[in-house]
Amino acid sequence: QVQIVESGGGLVQPGGSLRLSCKVSGFTLDSYSIGWFRQAPGKGREAVSCIASVDGSTYYTSSVKGRFTSSRDVAKSTVYLQINSLTPEDTAVYYCAAEMSSYCSDIGCYDCYAYWGQGTQLTVSS
Repeated sequence: QVQIVESGGGLVQPGGSLRLSCKVSGFTLDSYSIGWFRQAPGKGREAVSCIASVDGSTYYTSSVKGRFTSSRDVAKSTVYLQINSLTPEDTAVYYCAAEMSSYCSDIGCYDCYAYWGQGTQLTVSS
């Protein structure tokens, strides 16, 4: 019954902003920590951020810190990823994943997440 659906991707100009959404069902966000990952063309999957179930604390990989902001609306079962100052290097499929834990694991731990969405494509181009 667990489902994760990402949305909000699209084509954006460099310097622009976008907010991605991760709608979950079958569990509550105060029980599962949520990570964002991305995979650019020709590259492996890269961890982006994590938001902890216990208190909504957020963590970011160094390459996106300062431009990306993760947040959540527990009542709406939705996690958001606000992305500012977009560059072409941000072009990727962005994935949302759920981990049954109170706290975020090491941010790069792909195998820590049991549930994954299908991803949403973000393309940054002029």
